[in-house]
Amino acid sequence: MLPFDVTAAENIQAQALLQQTERLLQEDPEMAVVYAHIRQLDPTGERFASVLRDTIDQLLNGEVTGRFDWNTLFKTERTHAGTLVEINLQREFKFADGIDMDYQISGIDVDCKYSQQFGSWMIPPEARGHLCLLVWASDEKTLWRAGLFRVSGEYLNGGNNRDLKTTIKAEHRSRIAWLWHDAELPENVLLHMPAHDRAAIFSHKSGQARLNELFRRVQNRRIGRNVVRTVAQQKDYMKRVRGNGGSRSALRNEGILIMGDYESHRRIATGLGLPSPREGEFVSTRVAQVPPHETTRRTVVLDGASWACASPDDPLVPAPSLPSHTA
Repeated sequence: MLPFDVTAAENIQAQALLQQTERLLQEDPEMAVVYAHIRQLDPTGERFASVLRDTIDQLLNGEVTGRFDWNTLFKTERTHAGTLVEINLQREFKFADGIDMDYQISGIDVDCKYSQQFGSWMIPPEARGHLCLLVWASDEKTLWRAGLFRVSGEYLNGGNNRDLKTTIKAEHRSRIAWLWHDAELPENVLLHMPAHDRAAIFSHKSGQARLNELFRRVQNRRIGRNVVRTVAQQKDYMKRVRGNGGSRSALRNEGILIMGDYESHRRIATGLGLPSPREGEFVSTRVAQVPPHETTRRTVVLDGASWACASPDDPLVPAPSLPSHTA
């Protein structure tokens, strides 16, 4: 199965991308082998997306710097992004070292090129004739792409930099076999929240108070570990989320549940109709007690009572206890 959302068969662009990829894989047996191997390692693209999210967060280094916006990085840091993506993908997928290129995938040399600006991959002269894994991600658009490209001089622009690297001609980007196209990048919540909410969060002096404000203001959305790290700016940031003095206990009297990536918490989030927290993620929501067998809202049973996500009209009541992570 190819990786695009083709549930809407009338989507002309998606159909064109599918046909383009199928044609390229038929023309290039090595590309087809590498394509199949990567898709076998990561059928959904979640592992790849996680690497990109973690790499961007690694560069932002929010725990130390408080940064959450790619545009605040130094030029030298942005230049280093490609190397980090290359290294982190190899660590995640255990790609062997290449002979002439970065990786060997199924015995085939493959170079890896990342660009924050779509289409600006810098192709070195030694990559000609080889396959390149081209990667793009945008924190602003919350999207990413990855595809395979067979480098040939006729597909490249004429201008060269000092390293004799060049880019792909725009009209020849149709030679890219997309592994994933406009897939969802785990959201950088701090970047996308309203400015007044962000200001309210960072107005607090203590890391614990900032985290409490985060979970109070950002509800019904996944909140990644790096967001928590950036807001807390403390080494024990995960402890600041949990009960026993963390945000879970601090916000309970406001009716707010904070679910983590434990299986029991995921079941509760799903039962309430919320996004299920993925590894290292949290989802907070205010809940209200509802009559048994409530049919108008999705409910879960906690502490022997039925609970649903609260509406603005629901009275504020203390939240129930969450099950232990072993439940």
